[in-house]
Amino acid sequence: MKHLLAIRDLTANDLRSILALSQQPAPKLLQDKGVALYFEKPSARTRNSMELAAAQLGGHPVYLQPAELGIGVRESVADVTRTLACYHAIIAARVFDHALLEQMAAVKAAPVLNLLSATDHPLQALADLLTIEQLLGQIEGKKIAFVGEAHNVARSLAEGCALLGAEFVIASPDGYGFDGGDIHQIADPAEAVAGADIVYADVWVSMGDDHCEEKLAALAPYQVNEALMAQAPDAHFLHCLPAHRGEEVTAGVIDGPRSAVWRQATNRMHTARGAMLWLLEQEV
Repeated sequence: MKHLLAIRDLTANDLRSILALSQQPAPKLLQDKGVALYFEKPSARTRNSMELAAAQLGGHPVYLQPAELGIGVRESVADVTRTLACYHAIIAARVFDHALLEQMAAVKAAPVLNLLSATDHPLQALADLLTIEQLLGQIEGKKIAFVGEAHNVARSLAEGCALLGAEFVIASPDGYGFDGGDIHQIADPAEAVAGADIVYADVWVSMGDDHCEEKLAALAPYQVNEALMAQAPDAHFLHCLPAHRGEEVTAGVIDGPRSAVWRQATNRMHTARGAMLWLLEQEV
């Protein structure tokens, strides 16, 4: 049974298949079937894109919150997973702890799709890669520069770039980069962005995090503004949203002609559909 918990779970061919499926008409493979959408933390784009994608495939999405399931408290992870599999063709979950997804997948009751965890955000990376492919014609050989803190969004995008032959570089201040690994990391944002095809930013303070003045001060030199974008005169700007104008990006950049954030947001729905189609095809 196939699951999609992280981009590193995929081969390059798997990833290309999902991107291709995301651009095809929607077959009704979920006709009269359910999709469980378990959300430990809310999201505008993830919930809307998943519900619409499930509906396009003929399925019925069911939004679930922790109080309704009591997962790991009122009932074991395994029992909740098996119960959901009685009704749903796919179990999709947006969680804090990635280990919960791994426990659900280990039950092998239904395909598990990661909507976000503390370490990974594969669905965002799929939308990012589809957008890059649409904007540039191809992903291989392109340079993607991520500016700001290293986190789940950056990790998943870096893994996708590695699979598809793109150069990924992240510029982060000391203490806010990845802890080791093969990802290209530098301190100077101008150096990272120079000659890039894509410049990417994300919020400095994520939903549910404390508003830390020390963190904001450390990241202040990493704002994506007009001067930084001038280092990559042909680059498009991406942002996974929500955005804090005046912090990680200026309004002139995110609302300017080089921004593709709304195409990127729209592609969340298309790649959610592609990911579910890919999971369903593995079950045939």
